Amino acid sequence: MRIRQHVNPNQLHFARFRGERPPLDGRQVELEVGCADAQFLFERAARDPSRLYVGLEIREDLVRLVNKRARVQAQPVHAVFCQAQLHIKELFPRASVERAYINFPDPWFKRRHHDRRMVDAELAEQLAHALRPGGELFVQSDVWDLALDAMATFDPDDRFANFAGDWTFWKQGNPYGVRSWREQNAEETGLPIWRILYRRR
Repeated sequence: MRIRQHVNPNQLHFARFRGERPPLDGRQVELEVGCADAQFLFERAARDPSRLYVGLEIREDLVRLVNKRARVQAQPVHAVFCQAQLHIKELFPRASVERAYINFPDPWFKRRHHDRRMVDAELAEQLAHALRPGGELFVQSDVWDLALDAMATFDPDDRFANFAGDWTFWKQGNPYGVRSWREQNAEETGLPIWRILYRRR
């Protein structure tokens, strides 16, 4: 199956939620925003299958592939077709998510496309709703401008506390022991990775 690499999240088509809600059943929830093939979540699930791992993805074909793999492998992973900046509040009760991950979001390099970037005040509002007090938000990118954008979004927001100190990157590597495809590729090709770890106040 050929999967589109780039989808404009600002299209009216994505304004209304059309996906399948995650099967919340009282387990602790880990959430990845923009999960793609959900490699990161499948590896997390292999380490701790007692939790539910939910991936939000705007490419519906990828959502189908992830959920098919989860059924075949009987893994507690569930992908949801949605626009995360708009729909997290619809999907999760307040303070119901243990951890959230933003792994290597699409950079949308052209200036006229910067409004399509995922990390912004709207996403911060959605994540602040979903994360429990003390919950973690982990952001990583191999694009310097995106890392700065993330820091400029979350550091001034009083609902998030930077574990490493204000306006400071996390320098202790990925603390979760698993890697997305993009992270693996960046490390193997020697690309720098900028990471930021937050706690929900």
